[in-house]
Amino acid sequence: MTTRVIVLNGGSSSGKSGIARCLQAVLPQPWLAVGVDTLVDAMPPAMQESDAGIGIAADGEVSVGPEFRTLEAAWMEGVAAMARAGARVIVDEVFLGTAASQQRWRKALDGLDVLWVGVRCPAEVAAGREIARGDRVRGMAAAQAESVHHGVWYDLEVDTTHTESLECARIIAAQVG
Repeated sequence: MTTRVIVLNGGSSSGKSGIARCLQAVLPQPWLAVGVDTLVDAMPPAMQESDAGIGIAADGEVSVGPEFRTLEAAWMEGVAAMARAGARVIVDEVFLGTAASQQRWRKALDGLDVLWVGVRCPAEVAAGREIARGDRVRGMAAAQAESVHHGVWYDLEVDTTHTESLECARIIAAQVG
């Protein structure tokens, strides 16, 4: 089978978005890059301020409600539909629900050839990147660094601690069938 979808899972500031951009540059065919941030940005602002939507606490803890889950499910099906229609898709994701999050994606992507990639980075490195970025609530990166990987199965894992995004992308691209 030909890989249609690459799912990158890692905590905030782990390097997923940089890897996705590099994958677009090194893979020979065109690939669309979508991420959970795309979904959140597409939601009405009221969803980002409600218990039913998505909330980010002062310590960086992220909580999601039932309306978020409904839109997330539709978004996942939409991403899968793009892949089924012939697009190659890189998904930049944060499995806040760990194995349950991966299971939701597995259901949506059923029948497609998917490469599951864990993007790892120690909490202290992610926290430093978070501060340098300046666009995230402090604490989110450290809280997510390990927790998003619990119970999740991968075809491949990369560690961005000492490996640049381009090299990680080359490692991943070598696994794309």
